[in-house]
Amino acid sequence: MTITAFGKYSAPKSTPITADLDGWKPIAGTPSMKTWIENKTADGKFLTGFWEAQPGTYHVTYKADELIHLFEGKVTLTEDGTGKTAQFSAGDSFQIDAGFVGTWKTEATIRKIFAIRIA
Repeated sequence: MTITAFGKYSAPKSTPITADLDGWKPIAGTPSMKTWIENKTADGKFLTGFWEAQPGTYHVTYKADELIHLFEGKVTLTEDGTGKTAQFSAGDSFQIDAGFVGTWKTEATIRKIFAIRIA
């Protein structure tokens, strides 16, 4: 049995990556992000960790499935083509499927835990 302990979301164990994620393009405001990868499988296809984002809007293209739980903040997602929106705030959990294309608007600083499965 393998069990991996993370740091706390307010004090991750890993060093943050400060570059924008692949497929994320800033389009409004001055958004920024930090990603802490707390665990990655040997094949690199399952990643878990923490993420923080400052207010602003990105145009995003999801290339992997992502499970999210927000500890802090508020986000509005809008799907290209349909205009469908969804809002989430601290305490919410949700999943974004690979193939989602649209906007991610951070309305209040976000801190989340994530699990990403790359196909």
